[in-house]
Amino acid sequence: MAQLQQRRSQNIAGNVYVDSSCIDCDTCRWMTPEVFRREDGQSAVYHQPQTEAQKARSLQALLACPTASIGTVEKPQNIKAIHNTFPLLIAENVYHCGYHAESSFGAASYFIQHPDGNILVDSPRFTPPLVKQIEKMGGIRWLYLTHQDDIADHRKFQQHFGCDRILHEAEINAKTQDVEIKLSGTNPIKLTPELLIIPVPGHTKGHTVLLYQNKFLFTGDHLAWSDEKQQLIAFRRVCWYSWTALIQSTQKLQNYTFEWVLPGHGRRYHNDAATMQQELAKCIDWQKTV
Repeated sequence: MAQLQQRRSQNIAGNVYVDSSCIDCDTCRWMTPEVFRREDGQSAVYHQPQTEAQKARSLQALLACPTASIGTVEKPQNIKAIHNTFPLLIAENVYHCGYHAESSFGAASYFIQHPDGNILVDSPRFTPPLVKQIEKMGGIRWLYLTHQDDIADHRKFQQHFGCDRILHEAEINAKTQDVEIKLSGTNPIKLTPELLIIPVPGHTKGHTVLLYQNKFLFTGDHLAWSDEKQQLIAFRRVCWYSWTALIQSTQKLQNYTFEWVLPGHGRRYHNDAATMQQELAKCIDWQKTV
């Protein structure tokens, strides 16, 4: 829990605050940008929530925070109802799970509710409220992991739901050696007619992305939107395998149609397919300069 005595001085006075345990993961800032922003290397409240909608979004950010660094002076009376809002609908049958994990440095995870079996994309924290909501939505058939960094509580989800975990063999280590489905090679793998796994080595050797319905691209740590640069980017400073391979992998994505970029780290981006291709080309040009 956030500690009032550790409340950052950069917070504006009021009920909601961020304490000094913040790891600057950006979760609260993209979830509730009207309340939180970056101040001196960590998040802080710059505008106290006023409307009921703002208050609800602030509490959603509080629950999603991987380090429990967000607190309220007054105990929220509706916190159970806020728990029940997760997973949060993004579009159609695609949801944001919330409950980010510190072990994944606050990476986002997603849930696809599908009649042929639900898919969890990367792992959030294993928390009872989220688990109960996922149970109500039909459980999990597959737990797809983009790469070895954002795995969080994957074993707990597998043990509870009996789902098959999917990960590229180049990402296998002591924490992931028991996954049920190990991918190999660099060719796309069709999981179902609507689900295509695309290997994109770069950030890590065995990183993959998931394309759903030729519309939703779940990119892990391969590709994200930057509000600061107003363009799609990759993360040069945390490219653990090969920047050259990452550029080539991004070029490969020009062969596919999609309208959403849904990353683990970084901001989401949504536009029509033609604009998305323009943004992807812009991103590749930028990648070649850094």
